[in-house]
Amino acid sequence: MDNDTAATTPDTAASAGGKYLTFALGNEGYGLEILMVREIIKYMDITHVPRTPEYVRGVINLRGQVISVVDLRAKFSMPSAEATDETCIIVVECGGKDGQPKVTTGVIVDRVSEVLSIADEQIEPAPPLGSGVRGDYILGMGKVGQQVKILLDIDRVLDGGLAAEAATGDPFAEAA
Repeated sequence: MDNDTAATTPDTAASAGGKYLTFALGNEGYGLEILMVREIIKYMDITHVPRTPEYVRGVINLRGQVISVVDLRAKFSMPSAEATDETCIIVVECGGKDGQPKVTTGVIVDRVSEVLSIADEQIEPAPPLGSGVRGDYILGMGKVGQQVKILLDIDRVLDGGLAAEAATGDPFAEAA
């Protein structure tokens, strides 16, 4: 499928129903499949790692396990924001497909909202996003009341570095 057109096929969006952890970046609402979420932790000091992409804020020690932390605002080319009492890190486990190892990663979000059950019929494919705009990281658009939640494929959001790093041990590896 051409990335310049619809981000998801109707079949993908139609089968995306389930439980989602919803969160906000600015005024926009997003959702992650709850099965990908390991835990939610308060924002903490992050150790910067040199020569990493701007969106990789660094690493944290999560009860003895060092994990990478990605700033979703930076990943989505949004303006940065100061951390507040509501800022938190959602720890996700992604990868694990096609023999690839699972990767535990933290993603910084402005605030976590709630867990929602979103039925298949409430999810539409992402509309065309314009020429040159990648939309393959969107599972669909969840219609919740009058709001729209952007349902993310966190594997694809984080693809392009972290998963490849885990597989190769090379921090500068690019995803295939």
